[in-house]
Amino acid sequence: MTEFRHYSVLLQETVEQLLVRPDGIYVDGTVGGGGHALEVCKRLSKKGRFFGIDQDGEAIGAAAARLSDYTDQVTLIRSNYSRMKEELKSCKVEAVDGIVLDLGVSSYQLDEARRGFTYREDAPLDMRMDQRQEKTAKDIVNGYSEQELYHMIRDYGEDKFAKNIAKHMVRAREIRPIETTEELVEVIKAAIPMKIRMQKGHPAKQTFQAIRIELNRELEVLKDSLNGMIDLLKPGGRICIITFHSLEDRIVKNIFRQNENPCTCPSHFPVCVCGKVPRGRVVTRKPILPTEKELEENSRSKSAKLRVFERE
Repeated sequence: MTEFRHYSVLLQETVEQLLVRPDGIYVDGTVGGGGHALEVCKRLSKKGRFFGIDQDGEAIGAAAARLSDYTDQVTLIRSNYSRMKEELKSCKVEAVDGIVLDLGVSSYQLDEARRGFTYREDAPLDMRMDQRQEKTAKDIVNGYSEQELYHMIRDYGEDKFAKNIAKHMVRAREIRPIETTEELVEVIKAAIPMKIRMQKGHPAKQTFQAIRIELNRELEVLKDSLNGMIDLLKPGGRICIITFHSLEDRIVKNIFRQNENPCTCPSHFPVCVCGKVPRGRVVTRKPILPTEKELEENSRSKSAKLRVFERE
């Protein structure tokens, strides 16, 4: 089995933006291998506390090993970050000084072929972030209607060949179920004209992204959880979120803006009468991007964007 590793994208930038208070309480909702977590823990005093949440059991094991020097301050929880409020409450924590979310798929998940996230190696169609979940990518590929597949690939993969890819998937599975990543890649290739395939990156990239997002409900979870996480912040506390594609980034940007300016009064009103007050401020007017050095060291950081919000 591959060693659990995850190059922590925008590591220094994220920790700097978090403004770590030595006695503070911090949460990483996607702790992964513990890269961001370790840098936060290094800045904590003996009174500081750190909570790492991840739905991937292998990530929790890796984070435990990496943070072994800080066991008195660290609590690791196998759960989805959508349950952050409840999980912290069970640990008698009502408010925190900072939250980190790194929404990327870990290098381990991509490189460990058996997890079925990668289109570069043959493996069973899986793609579950939480392996306790029963539904897999295979169920989506073989069970969704052509219309459902089309909407999923169009909306989550932003692939202009979505309709044709969905049609080819349905046609292929009528002969026999699509069970492996390689079989799915071949179906996708057949749906995209050769000329286009030569011009763009891997033809399966966008469809694999779409299936992963759908299976793990990534955008719904983010949309439904973000306001609750802002609620958890103490005054002056910050939430730092790293996204890897435009769909996630749009959600984060819009929800941060709504929390900074929640007023719903018509623009022609001379004063606000809706009574909605700002909950904080957007720290990053434009997202923080990886440096040239980081891009050279880790090509997977190419699409990363960091946005930060501070609670009033």
